Amino acid sequence: MSQAKKPCGAAPSRVQDWHSINWKKVFRAVRRLQARIVKAIREGRWNKVRSLVYLLTHSFSGRALAILRVTTNRGASTPGVDRVIWNTPESKTAAFDTLRSHGYTPLPLRRVYIPKSNGKLRPLGIPCMIDRAQQALYLLGLDPIVETQADYTSYGFRLHRNCADALVQCHRLLCKNLSPVWIFEGDIRACYDRIDWDWLLQNIPMNKSILSKWLKAGFIEKNVFHATTEGTPQGGIISPALANRTLDGLDGLLKAHFAATRKASRGNRVHLVRYADDFIITGTSKELLENEVKPLVVQFLKERGLELSHEKTRITHIEDGFDFLGQNVRRYPNGKLLLKPSKKNVRTFLGKIKETIKKDGGGTAGYLVIRLNQQIQGWALYHRHASSKRTFSYVDNVIFKRLWRWARRRHRNKSKSWVKKKYFQTHEGSDWVFTGVRFTKKGEPYPVRLMKASSVRIKRHILIHREANPYDPGWESYYEARLHEKLSATLAGRERIWTLWEDQQGRCPMCGELLIEESEWQVHHIHWRVYGGGDELSNLQLLHLNCHRQLHSIGWSGS
Repeated sequence: MSQAKKPCGAAPSRVQDWHSINWKKVFRAVRRLQARIVKAIREGRWNKVRSLVYLLTHSFSGRALAILRVTTNRGASTPGVDRVIWNTPESKTAAFDTLRSHGYTPLPLRRVYIPKSNGKLRPLGIPCMIDRAQQALYLLGLDPIVETQADYTSYGFRLHRNCADALVQCHRLLCKNLSPVWIFEGDIRACYDRIDWDWLLQNIPMNKSILSKWLKAGFIEKNVFHATTEGTPQGGIISPALANRTLDGLDGLLKAHFAATRKASRGNRVHLVRYADDFIITGTSKELLENEVKPLVVQFLKERGLELSHEKTRITHIEDGFDFLGQNVRRYPNGKLLLKPSKKNVRTFLGKIKETIKKDGGGTAGYLVIRLNQQIQGWALYHRHASSKRTFSYVDNVIFKRLWRWARRRHRNKSKSWVKKKYFQTHEGSDWVFTGVRFTKKGEPYPVRLMKASSVRIKRHILIHREANPYDPGWESYYEARLHEKLSATLAGRERIWTLWEDQQGRCPMCGELLIEESEWQVHHIHWRVYGGGDELSNLQLLHLNCHRQLHSIGWSGS
């Protein structure tokens, strides 16, 4: 009998084979325990919560899911200081024996730096695989607690919440005639690096010994060990949950101070919208925000070892507008409140487009089209919920001019008409469509065309219900409906993938879990191509990456 068939709380021993795990049972066991944790929190039974978290973090299913997460996310191929990665079924199987709390000592993080939008560098810590898996394991028990007790107006790094929700909430608060007109733009200085350890150890509901070890692990930079004395390093799987837990409570503090009565609340109109460590607070006057709100925020952060960034924190009138999460929020003279892509965001995006043309322009036009389409689609889909139509047209015009100059430089001795005929074609009534050629695996050529940002349809985002909890079974159908709505726009133009997704009701037939945008899927041929299977829809399925590998390892036919 494989280990996956044991009860979810059974003590783990060596699993026979990574691909023998029954993932449906694993997911079901973990979800059941997480749902019980949410129920116990609402009933105030904290002893029960601790027991369930212990059961989850010591179960086979919890360990299997933790290993699955760290071996399928984007950083799976990036090693820590030990230079070890789990990229084979054998290494994943062996990881079960190392994933234990008794005698566990984390290794230092590997320090790297990534560029920020202001030109500075942001430090990032890369844990080794065993530490990532331990963090993922304890996050399975911590996240249902954090999610159940989170501020309703917190949208960053939470399941099924995103920037679009935060921006819609901004619009709701500021779009009416009686809406507040002053905005406190808050930004926390080095939030992850400054959080007070004592506060974390007293207020984070998880194993204190394990948490303390992670905080004190230190980091290695240029082969030199550096001890840490404060903060939680960016790059750890559990760090966003720790940061969210640290900042939760600010909304309740503001409500308690300004909402002694419903009338007082309406008079001050103090509301918070937070995405990770970026937040705004609304108010009816500059003096209110400066003399009452700011001292409250400063004291709240000071208790946690944090402080506001003087460079980025300011108080702004809504008619002057402010930038939040890549968009500009402003009320115009006609009284309309509009959200548009910010000028800084547009400049950054076009700078990346320019760099891509410069870097990848030496290859074929087809390859360049593929690279540009990835960037244009991602940027346009992010801004499709705002008033972005004019900005999209402007961006398309700039990209066209840069591609025209690129094509002219490649063929300096050719005429403009020759260049136009080679690279710019007419497609579906549109002239001057930049077009390249790619080849199938059989060597057959097919055209690839540059997408236009203006082809993305503007569609208003529906704000998530503030009480929705992804770990509460009662909200499951609600989240599935939202996922269907989201992917119907994301997969627009990919009719075959969308048809398969709908036919499968958005679930992987192997593990039974939802095929969400954040997870990696692959197209599987039920009757394998090496045995003559074709590409017709009836012979195709969408599977998670790990499920696809498992299927091929056991030779499952899909029948």
